[in-house]
Amino acid sequence: MNIIKVNEGCKLLLELEGRLDTMTAPQLEKELEDSLKNVAELVLDMGKLDYISSAGLRVLLGAQKQMNRQGSMELHHVCEEVQDVFDMTGFSDILTIV
Repeated sequence: MNIIKVNEGCKLLLELEGRLDTMTAPQLEKELEDSLKNVAELVLDMGKLDYISSAGLRVLLGAQKQMNRQGSMELHHVCEEVQDVFDMTGFSDILTIV
């Protein structure tokens, strides 16, 4: 998975590309851990993310919980396959998908 990071003051944009699974979830988790201090708005652009596993869902849930305390989190450009996973797991009710 590739992660492109754009930091705009209190706003952080992470563009995700590839697969968010057991092998790559720790990479995203580390990036979020290192980057979320002083961030009020987190945007995850998932336009090039074509797969997400339960490990990826766990990372998103952790990020959502942290951003609930310090600001907001949005997911942009979610593909149909990933949206189906969010719908089946109930994550579409937890996450803000734009």
